[in-house]
Order: sequence, then C-alpha cells, then structure tokens
Amino acid sequence: MSSSGVRVPDLVGLSIPDARMVAHQLGIVIASKDLDGPSLGALTWPGTWVITGQEPTSGTVIARGDYVRIEFRRLPDEGGGGDRKPGACH
Repeated sequence: MSSSGVRVPDLVGLSIPDARMVAHQLGIVIASKDLDGPSLGALTWPGTWVITGQEPTSGTVIARGDYVRIEFRRLPDEGGGGDRKPGACH
C-alpha cells in the first residue's frame, strides 16, 4: 500500500464525537453501516451514542478518505432530576 495508507484505530467504546475527532485526525471517515442511508449525525442526535462495532477492524490499513463503517447504540440518559420543581422540598 502507498504511504498514504492509514492504520484503522480501535473505535469500539468511543463516543461518536470522540471517534469523529480521531478519524478526522487520521484523514478517514466514520459512517453508519448503510452508506446510502441517513447521515451519522441524523442517526445519533439527540443523546450520547457509543460505538459497538466497526468494519474494517482495527489494525487494517486503508487509504486516506476511506470509510470505517460503525455500529452504535445510545447510552441511557444519566438522569439528574430535571423534573424537579422549584420549592418542592420543604
């Protein structure tokens, strides 16, 4: 492979924004498994999403600009009492 090859990082466990930053720094693109479907941004908003799988796997060498297709899931909301009303505690 030419010198423009990039070794695919292990993205599993990263949040979508973190994975995008890593991919951008390497010159590759992350996308959902269905490249013809909705954009990754549309699929992962709102909420916090984490990567659960990727193709090609980490360590594979690909060309700059190539796609790494990912699987992902939404993390449960962390809660935090957003439903409390002021003055509810006496």
